[in-house]
Amino acid sequence: MPPGARPGTVPGPGTVPGPGFGRPGFAPGPYRSPAAAAWAGIRQRYYVPPPPSAGPPPGLGIGRSEHERVYSGLPPVGETRYIPREVVVQIADTVPRADVEAAARRLGIAVVESHSFAAGGRTLYQFRAADGRDVRDVISGLERDQIVAAAQPNYVYRLDQAAAVPAGDLAPAAAPAPAGVAQESATPAAAATTADAPLPAGDPGQYTVEKLHLGEAHAFSRGRAISIAVIDSDVDARHPDMHGAVVERFDPAATPPRPHLHGTGMAGAILSGFRLRGVAPAATVIAIKAFDERNSGPEATTFQILKGLDHAIRRGVRIINMSFAGPYDVMIERKLHEAYDKGIVLVAAAGNAGPKSPPLYPAADPDVIAVTATDRTDKPFAQANRGKHVAIAAPGVDVLVPAPNGAYQLTTGTSVAAAHVSGVIALMLEKRPDLTPDEVRAILAGSAVALPGSTAVQTGAGLVDPVKALTFEPPATAEPAVASDTPAKPAAPAAAAAATAATPRAAQPAQASGQAAR
Repeated sequence: MPPGARPGTVPGPGTVPGPGFGRPGFAPGPYRSPAAAAWAGIRQRYYVPPPPSAGPPPGLGIGRSEHERVYSGLPPVGETRYIPREVVVQIADTVPRADVEAAARRLGIAVVESHSFAAGGRTLYQFRAADGRDVRDVISGLERDQIVAAAQPNYVYRLDQAAAVPAGDLAPAAAPAPAGVAQESATPAAAATTADAPLPAGDPGQYTVEKLHLGEAHAFSRGRAISIAVIDSDVDARHPDMHGAVVERFDPAATPPRPHLHGTGMAGAILSGFRLRGVAPAATVIAIKAFDERNSGPEATTFQILKGLDHAIRRGVRIINMSFAGPYDVMIERKLHEAYDKGIVLVAAAGNAGPKSPPLYPAADPDVIAVTATDRTDKPFAQANRGKHVAIAAPGVDVLVPAPNGAYQLTTGTSVAAAHVSGVIALMLEKRPDLTPDEVRAILAGSAVALPGSTAVQTGAGLVDPVKALTFEPPATAEPAVASDTPAKPAAPAAAAAATAATPRAAQPAQASGQAAR
């Protein structure tokens, strides 16, 4: 039984829209807990099978799992989204460093950096080839070495923000922070003041307050005592709207603080409590700066993201927000599954690569809740990824959020939509801290508002509704819901009236729908 799982049927919706509400591989029908699903043998690890590699590795490797004996870390044919000449390798902690360096010399590579995982008995190494050899040749050589448990390219991920423009009509909330001042954490006590203090109504340009019914939701919960890891670019922790709630800054690369639009905006969408109103203003954020500016925009690598995920797991966060997208990565997949098994809820942006793009990761991972974006009229964001792995939608077009140095910005993309859903989950976990990741997923599905005219591959179960998620009670009976490309229809008047008696607002039944956006 996975840690945190409980046997039997979960208190949640009677059915899960689509193929497991964004958990591809689940059969439609009554929702089951992770333990019950495992007993029934219906849980599958992949919805979209990962691209085939060049075949099994020839070596066994010390500590190599059965999966690693069968599957090679060679990149799929045509995959180029990785750092040339760099590889990421896992080696058992029992292997002496001298043996690792000797193997590197034999293969003509050098150790760039290493990191010991919190669990699993392995050390993560970043190697770089001294010459211009192809990464595939380096990986093949590593997989023949008996000390190597796993080897793969150092893949590249991008924040892929669709748009961010200054909110020029808003004066800075405060004077800019002095250049070069470290943005380390404020104290948890400072963040706690927002738990009971009056909250701002929100700026007139902040349509998300009304769209997400935050005034009602915050009467139930504000996300108290819930810690969220935001793996992103650097966050301006001194922005007044963060009100001391960014309690830690972790940089896998140990670079000087450099607040960035994207990371500041994502943290602000969750936390804001000064001029704007965030979704979970009493939560706290651990800002993990995995992304830094490159020639083509903010990027992070497999090595940096793995270090960030490992730090989040060590710190015991309840939610990890991942507003980025990139290729399938088996090492990141395994790390995400480790977090999932520890009861951490994983949220990711579906991606902004367009309707014809293949699924992007980590959103397409079956342990992750993939979030797409809608505009103020509830229309799907045109540039969002689509697919049956998309779980739910949230506002993500022209959203007003904080920017560095006390400023503000309008941002668009599935990134900020994912941050909104992470905030909603924080509200849920304050009210029901024992919820497992799959219970959270099921409640989000059962309480989502169907979006007429949208299909499952566009908006998943529908638009997230914090109030309904916080007051959700499972129906006595329910017919199995099946994912469909047919647009959702408005609820019948009788059904809407019945739902009104159960929740503060009329509740439309969630429709099957699923897609990914960022």
